[in-house]
Amino acid sequence: MSTCQIIPPYILEALARSDDPAIAARARESLTHADELRAGRQGMASGSTKHTPRAKPGGPDAPARTIADAHGKQTTPGDTVRTEGGPATGDQAADEAYDGLGDTWTFYSAVFQRNSVDGKGLPLLATVHYGKDYDNAFWNGEQMVFGDGDGVVFGRFTSSVDVIGHELTHGVTQYTAGLNYQDQPGALNESVSDVFGSLVKQYHLGQTAAEGDWLIGADLLAPGIKGRALRDMLHPGTAYDDPQLGKDPQPADMSGYVDTADDNGGVHLNSGIPNRAFALAATTVGGKAWETVGPIWYAVLTGDGIKADCDFATFAGLTVQAAQASGVDPAVAAAVQQAWETVGVLKAAGSGDTSTGSSGGHPKGKHHPQKSGDSSAPTGSPVPTTVILTRSGGFAGITRQARVRLADLPDDDTSAWEMLLASPTLQRLAGERAHPDAYSYSVRADDLNVTVSEPHLPADIHNLFERTLRAD
Repeated sequence: MSTCQIIPPYILEALARSDDPAIAARARESLTHADELRAGRQGMASGSTKHTPRAKPGGPDAPARTIADAHGKQTTPGDTVRTEGGPATGDQAADEAYDGLGDTWTFYSAVFQRNSVDGKGLPLLATVHYGKDYDNAFWNGEQMVFGDGDGVVFGRFTSSVDVIGHELTHGVTQYTAGLNYQDQPGALNESVSDVFGSLVKQYHLGQTAAEGDWLIGADLLAPGIKGRALRDMLHPGTAYDDPQLGKDPQPADMSGYVDTADDNGGVHLNSGIPNRAFALAATTVGGKAWETVGPIWYAVLTGDGIKADCDFATFAGLTVQAAQASGVDPAVAAAVQQAWETVGVLKAAGSGDTSTGSSGGHPKGKHHPQKSGDSSAPTGSPVPTTVILTRSGGFAGITRQARVRLADLPDDDTSAWEMLLASPTLQRLAGERAHPDAYSYSVRADDLNVTVSEPHLPADIHNLFERTLRAD
C-alpha cells in the first residue's frame, strides 16, 4: 500500500519555489520526506521513544482509537496520549484526531454497516505532532499521521474532518478494491477518498447535497492564502489561486485530462474528473448524498466487479450498473449516467461524441482548459432545440422574454441548457412554494412548461437564465 498524502506534490513543488526561504525550505524537506515514504516508509515504524500499545479490535458498536504524540519527530507511533473512551487531553490536535477518527468510524458504521476501515474492527491509530511544522497528513497503510502545519501556509491537519475521512478511506480502498496508486486507478483511489471524506463531513454536519460545500481541506489554508480549499469537487480547478500555491490545476472533464509522469501519473490532478461526476450526480438528485449516490459508489468500491487496475470508464460503467439495480430510483440512475457524460468519461447515447475513459490523445504533460457552465443534469431525450424564457413578477411587474435557439448560444450555455432540459431539475424546483412578490422564470420548450420562483434557483441556473435573456 502506497503512502497517501493529502497535500499533492505539485503544491509542495510550487511552495519550494517560494521567495520566502523558510517556506521553500519546508516544502523541499516535505518533498524529500514524501519520496522517502514512497520508497519504503523510512522513519515510519522505527525511532519511537516509547512503545505505543494498540487498542483492542473495535466491536460492532464502537471504534478502538489510540492517539499518540510524535513530539515533533518524524517517527511513529510515538507516546500514547489518549485511548478509546479516555478523557480529552486538552491538546487540540490530539483531541481533534480522536474526534475525527470517531466521526469517520461512525459514518461507515451507521451508513454502510462497516466496522472500521477493514470491516472487521481494525483499531484506529493516529500520530499527531509529526515533524516540526510538517505540512501534510497521510495514511501509511497502517495508521494516520498528522503534521501541525507551518501556520503560514497550512494550519493543523487535524482540523479538517473531511481530510481525516479522506485519509481513512484510503484504508477502506486498501481493504476492498485495492486500486493501484498510479494513473487512472490512482486518480480513482484519490477521488474515492475525496468522495467519502466529503460525505463524512456532510453526515457529521447533517447537510444535504445542496448544503454541502464539496470542498476538501477547507479548514487547512492559513489566513492570507488566497483560496477556499485544496480541492473543489463540484468545480475542479477553482479551489485556490495564490502567489505561493499557484493556481488549482485540476481538470473538470476529460478534455483537460493531464497525461504526466509526475504525481504517480497525476493521481491528485485527474481525480477532479470523477470527483465532479459524483458531485454533479449528488446535487442533481438532491437530498442527503450518503443516502442517494453514496451507496452506489460504496457498492462499486466493495463489490466483486472492480479490479485494482480499474480505469475511469470501467468505474463509471460499474456505477451506472449499480445505479440501475433493482430498487434504485430511476432518477438517480439517470443522474449518474449524465454526470459521467458531462465530464466526458462516458459518451452520450446516440451522439457522435467519442469521449471515453481513456486518456489517449491528450498531449503528454499538457493541461487542457476545463469547460464551464454545468448545471447538473441526468439524462433525457430528445432535448429541445428552442427555448422560450420569460422573467416576470416582482413589485414592478416588469416582464422580459427571450426566444432562443440553443445552437445560437455560446457553446458552454448550449451545453448547460441541454443538460438542464434533460433533467428533472426544473420540475423539482417548480414544486417549491412560490415567494410573494418574487420574480419568477417560466421555461417553455416542446412539452415542457414550468415556472420557477427566482429565490429557489441555484446560482448557476440563475446566471444561465440571465445570460440567455441578454442574448436575445
